[in-house]
Amino acid sequence: MKGFLTWFSQPFRKTHNLTEIGLLCTTIDASLEPLLRRAAMLTTYAWKYRYPGEPEEPPREEAEAALSLAREVYDTVLARLPVEVRS
Repeated sequence: MKGFLTWFSQPFRKTHNLTEIGLLCTTIDASLEPLLRRAAMLTTYAWKYRYPGEPEEPPREEAEAALSLAREVYDTVLARLPVEVRS
């Protein structure tokens, strides 16, 4: 998402807050809004579950669902960029 913002010269502050970053992305492409609204919950993974083996870890099913959503966001946002920058 930050790469998407950078490509379109949209400034953003240093943050892991996906709600904030997602809102900026939707100013460029409003069709991303439903997906990025769902992805906002992934913000927790940027800090709460940052390191494996910590005392608090998400249940396996939750982690797999979060990973699937993160991949969907990645693929969808990447598809909005020109072919020559996708690799």
